[in-house]
Amino acid sequence: MALVVQKYGGSSVADADGIKRVARRVVDTKKAGNDVVVIVSAMGDTTDDLLDLAGQVTPTPPPRELDMLLTAGERMSAALLAMATMQLGVQARSFTGSQAGVITTEQHGDARIIDITPSRITSALAEGDIAIIAGFQGVSQSTKDITTLGRGASDTTAVALAAAMGADVCEIYTDVDGVFTADPRIVPTARKIDAISYEEMLEMAASGAKVLHLRCVEYARRYGVTVHVRSSFSTKTGTWVTADPATLATAQRSTNSGVRGADEQGEQMEQAIISGVAHDRSEAKITVVGVPDKPGKAAAIFEALAAAEINLDMIVQNVSAAATGLTDVSFTLPKTDGKTAIKALEKAKADVGFDSLQYDDQIGKVSLIGAGMRSHPGVSARFFAALAATGVNIEMISTSEIRISVVTRAEDVDTAVRAVHTAFGLDSEQVEAVVYGGTGR
Repeated sequence: MALVVQKYGGSSVADADGIKRVARRVVDTKKAGNDVVVIVSAMGDTTDDLLDLAGQVTPTPPPRELDMLLTAGERMSAALLAMATMQLGVQARSFTGSQAGVITTEQHGDARIIDITPSRITSALAEGDIAIIAGFQGVSQSTKDITTLGRGASDTTAVALAAAMGADVCEIYTDVDGVFTADPRIVPTARKIDAISYEEMLEMAASGAKVLHLRCVEYARRYGVTVHVRSSFSTKTGTWVTADPATLATAQRSTNSGVRGADEQGEQMEQAIISGVAHDRSEAKITVVGVPDKPGKAAAIFEALAAAEINLDMIVQNVSAAATGLTDVSFTLPKTDGKTAIKALEKAKADVGFDSLQYDDQIGKVSLIGAGMRSHPGVSARFFAALAATGVNIEMISTSEIRISVVTRAEDVDTAVRAVHTAFGLDSEQVEAVVYGGTGR
């Protein structure tokens, strides 16, 4: 008997019909001889609606009470799915995050999982029940208050539970058939990726691909959890996220088609150079103008931002002007942290000695990801040539061993994604991607 952890996103349980459809899939998995643990997100736009409601009551909702409010959405989904499952003749029990043993830090709105003690879940499974858990939430180890893990973190709840319980697989059900080489809303001819490594998926998630939450992939890599991203609206095989995608793809192909020929074996010898193109319009850019080019000044800038708990992405420092001894430092950060970052830097102005600050939230990031670029020269040249051919101007560049990212104008993002996708031969001959629920999550 296998232990299967399944997570269903908000679009999958958006209404009563969706909940009934999910219940049938869950019951089918149980009747196939598996123990089943299910994690659910809030229905449709429930979390946004609750946030709007809080904003109507007060412009600054207390974080503790906001967490109490927002966790109601997932609890509703869990209870309704348990009802639908029992209507199909299979016993189920719903649990809050705290009842499921999800222990977190005390930071409201963005808590981190410290530990999971799933004794109540294992007891439910031992009695033959399906366990249904409200995602995105836990309980603080120190304060015992209810906490939330950040938007999209039901994925993280699912992988963390799968790791804690030694699950055979963690299935992340969404409204697309898997991970694609680009957002199918921008590139209709994007290809589905059959298998992808943890590190490539981490780069794609960090670069704006919304199909999996970044912390979910980090957790999966740390604990070796095999993740299967697939659609709750179809029965198609999705994308496997694993440590060794080449071996997995070979094993699956052998299982599906028997003994492989020499050509097919050769195709599996190496992974593709490029896995996909990701984009992100949720970032802003701040430029600190006229920074004295002296030791300690950059440290003072980033210490001020760290104290304000601002996460940065790309950082670029210009060459110092010989005549003035001043330089400019630019970096990107989430738009939602823009005002906080500006205030923190203004407070540090006297220590740093910069001239002014420039804020720009009309930018976008385009990233090319692929483990194969480590050993293939010419990837950067082709990437920048594709952007140049379409007239896309580059404002910042950042690289890792398996990623190249650039910042462009927000209005140029779609053009850049399509150009790069085509330049690296990622286009499919026919439309493969179907966005069933409309959100891609």
